[in-house]
Amino acid sequence: MVSSFSLGVIALLSTMIGTLVGRLGGADEKLVNQGLFGFNSLLTGMALYLFLTGPYHWILSLIGAFLAAIVTAALMHVMKNTGLPVLTFPFVRLTLFTLLISYRLSAVHISNALVPQSLWQWKLDITGPFNLKEGIFTGIGQVFFLDYTISGILLFVAVFWAGWRYGLYALLGNAVALVTALVLGAERSLIFVGLYGYNGILTAIAVAVVFNTSKRPLSYVTGIFAACLTVPITASLHSWLLPFGLPPLTMPFVLSTWIVLSVRKVLPRL
Repeated sequence: MVSSFSLGVIALLSTMIGTLVGRLGGADEKLVNQGLFGFNSLLTGMALYLFLTGPYHWILSLIGAFLAAIVTAALMHVMKNTGLPVLTFPFVRLTLFTLLISYRLSAVHISNALVPQSLWQWKLDITGPFNLKEGIFTGIGQVFFLDYTISGILLFVAVFWAGWRYGLYALLGNAVALVTALVLGAERSLIFVGLYGYNGILTAIAVAVVFNTSKRPLSYVTGIFAACLTVPITASLHSWLLPFGLPPLTMPFVLSTWIVLSVRKVLPRL
């Protein structure tokens, strides 16, 4: 709401839609109350509102929020035997598919900000100012597509309010992702608007806190490693999606977290 009132309204409505789908559809009440049917709808609604254009793109955003809850339920069933959480994969899958639809169906219009580029003509630019403060606070803001510093500060406060461990690993995940991106020579323009940090934040929290109920002795190391791993995954996905002009969204978080949680099934101390 601080960054954009209209985007805040879409975020609220999208979360309500996803939660209602879970409630009215008869999902496990505990899962609904934990927000597991709301967060993918939230992200999908916000993404489509930002990345689509046209007078009725907000309607498509809310339809996307509804479908995200349906896709979430479907993937929960498909993945239940793997022991892995669906995370934000429903949001990523549905958003990218919808944006790609715009190239084939005239009813869907993609934003001019998403420009397809030839990978052969694209050049890496690692020059630019070193703005550490911007990188710190926009990292967490980019989880919700926000590059407004005040929004980032408020989000960090919210995470610490939820639990000091969440806040600590949010800071660590962002920091190690920023350092890793700098060391590996990523574009500074992407680093300091938070596009390498937000996946590191989500991954560190997920690996070290949320999915660490057994209190593994090396979990803090694993969380930091997983956050670092998001950087090369992000770079790879940026290149893969460049010809379509699409962002990697939270797919690096999903892949890195799935990798570590799968490894834990064989190496439980991690």
